[in-house]
Amino acid sequence: MTANQLLAFFILMISSNLYFSQEVVIKNDKVLLDGKQILKAEKISLAQYSFFSMKDDEEILLYKYMDNETPSYVSDDYFILNFLTEKVKVESTDLGKVANFMNSKKGMEKIIKWLLKERVLNQNGELNPDRVIVFKEKYDENITARTLR
Repeated sequence: MTANQLLAFFILMISSNLYFSQEVVIKNDKVLLDGKQILKAEKISLAQYSFFSMKDDEEILLYKYMDNETPSYVSDDYFILNFLTEKVKVESTDLGKVANFMNSKKGMEKIIKWLLKERVLNQNGELNPDRVIVFKEKYDENITARTLR
């Protein structure tokens, strides 16, 4: 493959990925997917967000960032995604999935995109209970149970 063909291939791959990506924006406590509101959001603090169903205004997801009581040591930090209606909690140290330093709203948009990609959330902002279980199996590190207090 020549360099020009290789470059054309990569441009095609990138453009098709951008074409099929969905735009998630949090604005005025609304989670918008391609301009349509799918959830309500509430920023509780810099380290905590809640997401609510449009159908019945029930809290379905709580995000928490935990510094493990060591603010100056970030290697032991993790986040919790608590799917409240499904009674499922996912704890992970993979901060790259959610981190967007100095802008917690962008980090929350990243989480919603991730949940949409994993089909945990559908296009209407509803949780898929089967996919929540799969998500837990894939990403939960069960940090609290492994941590001595």
